[in-house]
Amino acid sequence: MILPFDEMPKDSRIWIYQSDKKFKGSEIDQIQTKLTQFLKNWTAHGDNLKSSFEIKYDRFLIIALNEKSTKASGCSIDVCVHFIQQIENEYQVSLLDKMNVAFKQGEYVSYKSIVEFKSLIKNKSVSKNTVVFNNLVVDIEDYNNSWEVPAFKSCLLYTSPSP
Repeated sequence: MILPFDEMPKDSRIWIYQSDKKFKGSEIDQIQTKLTQFLKNWTAHGDNLKSSFEIKYDRFLIIALNEKSTKASGCSIDVCVHFIQQIENEYQVSLLDKMNVAFKQGEYVSYKSIVEFKSLIKNKSVSKNTVVFNNLVVDIEDYNNSWEVPAFKSCLLYTSPSP
């Protein structure tokens, strides 16, 4: 069962899938249709899952799940990952690679490997205040408050101490 994203409870679990490239307008329309169809039929042990989604910055697929009535099962999460892999294949994008960083440069969202991003920090091409996307947020409340954060509030600036 699909619900409007803004009507989902704040403690709804979320998954954020970050694309390595920006989706085009027609691709966004197609992906929205595919996500709507998928979520309408998404179940756990035969029970419909109350879920929603949004696409942000033409790059992020955010799926929300209200687990108060029915929790996601391992199988239902696997089905969702399989769906995301189908999107990856169809649109020739990477959505599951967690070793990359998306960050804002003005209103533009850039995408780099963590190694490249750390190099940009070292070269002062980006600052500790550069807004990065924390795709590890766990629920909508966390998403609303901690998804777009300055780099210094993320784990990206952490360097291990010298021995």
